[in-house]
Amino acid sequence: MAAKNEIPMASIVQGRQTVWHLQKMKDEGKLISMVGTAYLDPLFTMMCEKAGINLVRYTAPGENAEMRAENIKWWTRMQRKMAPNICLNAVMQTHQYADPVTAVKEASKIVADGADCVMPMGVTNEVLKAMADNHIAVFGHVGCLSGWQTGRFGGYRRVGKTADEAMAIYRQAYEYQENGMVGMTIEMTSREVTDAIAKKLRIPVINVAAGGVADGSEMVIFDLLGFLPQEAMAKHSKSYASFLTEGIKGFAGFAADINTKGYPAEENGWGMDEKELDKFMNMIG
Repeated sequence: MAAKNEIPMASIVQGRQTVWHLQKMKDEGKLISMVGTAYLDPLFTMMCEKAGINLVRYTAPGENAEMRAENIKWWTRMQRKMAPNICLNAVMQTHQYADPVTAVKEASKIVADGADCVMPMGVTNEVLKAMADNHIAVFGHVGCLSGWQTGRFGGYRRVGKTADEAMAIYRQAYEYQENGMVGMTIEMTSREVTDAIAKKLRIPVINVAAGGVADGSEMVIFDLLGFLPQEAMAKHSKSYASFLTEGIKGFAGFAADINTKGYPAEENGWGMDEKELDKFMNMIG
């Protein structure tokens, strides 16, 4: 029997979605939906699960890489507490997979705390193989890297524009697959390159800002829920709701009701028995 605060094993949790389910979706030609919750989880992770999203990619909050690495374990537990069934992909900090031993040690803790897979951005084949050999599911990334890694390429930009560049991305993706990666996102590649690589690989390939159908698509929460003004949104982005607008409207309505004494109304509370009320009033003078 699991301890009170222990995360149950995935295999014995009814309804839990794992990387096995993602692979099954690809094999059956079903498209995978993925959301990057970008520090706004676990509430949004719960919302994603209730909406039927298949996979969530998340990063722990923190002022620097050390803090994010330290926080990822308890942050993972919070995700799993709020969303017991969705497939969770935890982003690792680069120093957490600097070598095979460190990578296995750090990733195993994250998975033990409830993640289904981990994302070590730009991982080497040597480190990847060590993780896979130790039964850690790695759902990685190819194409344009995100964050500080883009500096050597001139920033966040489209990649794979030439045949040689596209081939280099495919070669990396193929090597990742052969070294044990269970799935990956592909970012900022053309629709043609995106779909060709997804078709060639056995494992799921999910597009991010790539335009192709691949085996599914990812969008970050800021774009999906309209956190940014329309003119600031990237070409690949699409807003499906205006979370901030509706949220602010709700807060403003509440504040207005308070100021005009519209809340609380009589139906929002309850009254004391008159005899007991008289008794109480006499007691307090």
